[in-house]
Amino acid sequence: MRKLIVSLHISLDGYATGPNGEMNWILVNDELFDLVGKLTDEADTALYGRVTYGIMESYWPTAANQPGAGKHDLQHSEWYNRVDKIVISGTLSGKEHPSATFIGTDIEHEITNIKNQEGRNILLFGSPSVVRLLIEHQLVDEYWFFINPVILGKGITIFPGTEKSSMLILESSYSLKNGVVGVHYISR
Repeated sequence: MRKLIVSLHISLDGYATGPNGEMNWILVNDELFDLVGKLTDEADTALYGRVTYGIMESYWPTAANQPGAGKHDLQHSEWYNRVDKIVISGTLSGKEHPSATFIGTDIEHEITNIKNQEGRNILLFGSPSVVRLLIEHQLVDEYWFFINPVILGKGITIFPGTEKSSMLILESSYSLKNGVVGVHYISR
């Protein structure tokens, strides 16, 4: 069975975005890009919510072609253009975006079917509402949280109203030079 892995930046007080979807507080550096590169190296499918897919689709297909594109831009753009993309959305469809597969109903069944197919890992970036849904259905196998040294006070979290408790096993942790702490958890 393929693993579904969540990769998400969160604030110290547990928010994945500011109250209006702001992400300008997220700190990145080469250390972080190297960790993410290891995740993408082991994945052949990207999973997104509608909003995160829009952000990704507006940048990554041509990021490698931009003047001054760095190592991360080159590597991630190549990965993004190569992998299968699945989008959880009730409003978008493949007619507007033929490079992705869209799931709008029976999400638990559809994701379970994808996990049971041959292939490498399925990697979900961002998309807090999708993460919440996948947690509720116990479909997440691993979490990579990048805890940023900021307190937002309010915003969008992935954990509100979680009905089921989940014990996680700490696989590894990383303290990055920019103050971000990366933690890798495995679901029990």
